[in-house]
Amino acid sequence: MKRSVLFLLALGMVLLCFPRADARSSPPEKVLRISIDGAIEPILAEYVQDGIARAAKEHASLVLIRMNTPGGLGQSMRAIIKAILSSKVPVCVYVEPTGSRAASAGFFILESADIAAMSPGTEMGAASPLLEVAGYPVQVNPTLNRKIVQDTLAFLRSYVVRRGRNVALAEDAVTKATAYSAKEALKGNLINLIADSESNLFQQLNGMTITRFDGSKTTLHLGHPEVINYGMSMRERFLTRIVQPDAFFILLIVGVLGLYVEFIHPGLVAPGVIGAICLVLALYSMQLLPVTFTGILLILLAITLFVLEAKFAGHGILGIGGAISLVLGAVMLVRSPLTGGGVSLNVAFGVAIPFAVFFLLLARLMFRSHYWKAASGTESLVGVLGEVTEPVTQEKGQGMIFVNGELWRAVRATADGNGGQIPKGAWVRVVKVEGLTLYVEPSDPPAKRPHAG
Repeated sequence: MKRSVLFLLALGMVLLCFPRADARSSPPEKVLRISIDGAIEPILAEYVQDGIARAAKEHASLVLIRMNTPGGLGQSMRAIIKAILSSKVPVCVYVEPTGSRAASAGFFILESADIAAMSPGTEMGAASPLLEVAGYPVQVNPTLNRKIVQDTLAFLRSYVVRRGRNVALAEDAVTKATAYSAKEALKGNLINLIADSESNLFQQLNGMTITRFDGSKTTLHLGHPEVINYGMSMRERFLTRIVQPDAFFILLIVGVLGLYVEFIHPGLVAPGVIGAICLVLALYSMQLLPVTFTGILLILLAITLFVLEAKFAGHGILGIGGAISLVLGAVMLVRSPLTGGGVSLNVAFGVAIPFAVFFLLLARLMFRSHYWKAASGTESLVGVLGEVTEPVTQEKGQGMIFVNGELWRAVRATADGNGGQIPKGAWVRVVKVEGLTLYVEPSDPPAKRPHAG
């Protein structure tokens, strides 16, 4: 009996050493962080969509999109908004750090979030739609402009109303291009809160109950969240780099130069392959960037001037004109009032000047090579003087001449009316080579020939 009592006491003490299941610390809530820094374009939209899908798979409590953007493409913006509205995980769009903005397309994305937040010193708005051609806004007739604006407003209202935000002020950002500071946006019920930092944001969101787009309510628990930074994949980083204006210009120039080298020196292979790859990548970038027709024309004009300078020796005038045209073409190649993006002056000069020098050098060597005589073989004998060792006539197999230290069979190329014979000891000039027979014509001895100039 005593043994049984002792056993039960020992068992009880052991069980007390283990915490109850409900007393164990729960794992920290996961927050998946996505960064939007720059223009809204297709690669960035794909990255955001993948991040939201990843958050759902990992059962995250919140998707945090840190944003600083001047705007971008409408189709990419709509793809991001669609992913936010259909997300199974609550999405918070946070405009930060100080000095950042959510302009144009960024305004629409901010308003679509479950939680819209801004840091002090940031701005939002100026979301009037622009119809662009070659990267520049164009004037359209009033009817078409009204259709574009009304379609944009309807799209904005479709989710701003469900989010419980100020529809009138949101529409003013589109119709009047109104911009709002963080304080104005909070006072006007365009955003939910202002947070000084990410940690302050989580403190304000902890315990908050939000209404999702489908009407369901969710309470956030973000006391000590585990923040997972979701970066771009290697493929997305690569594609994002090549759609930058500077990278696009470099790819275009390297592609043109590579194909040109392969054209003038067939068989090198490597320049042609590299040039073709660079041009294909440049064409891919051209589909996404607002490339101007003027910039392309100036670059083509520059290449034409380089070729003319090499061929006709324009004393540098054509070459200088080509270099200026290339720099201007680079500066004007990509331009958009939405993004303000374009080829930087450093890259324009740093690429254009070496390209001009190298292209001119290659072109000049190519044109000069057409006038060079063969340095070896029988063709190198054309124009060379020789001394007759056996009389040369118009009949093959009789005459012999001494040329470049060698004896050659020779035939007179033209007759002079006296039988066409060139006596032994006379001097001749080679005018044609046919097999092992040289066709010659009389010439003065080397000492008696007049000097040029």
